[in-house]
Amino acid sequence: MSSNDGTPEFKTRDPDFEARVRDSFTRQNFMMTIGARITDLAPGRCEITIPHGDHITQQHGFIHGGVVGTAADNAAGYAAYTLMAAKDSILTVEYKLNLMAPAEGECIIARAEVLRPGRTLTIVRTDVHAVHEGTESLVATAMVTLIRMPGMSDHPTG
Repeated sequence: MSSNDGTPEFKTRDPDFEARVRDSFTRQNFMMTIGARITDLAPGRCEITIPHGDHITQQHGFIHGGVVGTAADNAAGYAAYTLMAAKDSILTVEYKLNLMAPAEGECIIARAEVLRPGRTLTIVRTDVHAVHEGTESLVATAMVTLIRMPGMSDHPTG
């Protein structure tokens, strides 16, 4: 099923998915270290924004490709996680990242959307944009395959 603008509409198995996703995200120390935050979240979609900082740049001053890949993978994982049951968890099985331009600007934004939610595997596409002086430029695209781990909550208390 799609909305009026052609965006797929997904039903989540957990009405409290947003709180669960945000809680999980805050427990990722690396994401906190690089200043990442979830800036949009809906069933089957996740957007993560990471501000530019010297601690995440490479020798030319661009945001490091590893950070771009991390943003793409993490946004995909949380987009898929929005569709999981409360007691499930998710892990990346594989991802393919195409870096198309240097990540240069004030921040990067990774926007992930589930393409196919499966019982076991979920396929997600993430586009990463650099924002420079208010203009977004596509710098990377990823295709991510994630596996659902039923009954293995990612919350430390289960």
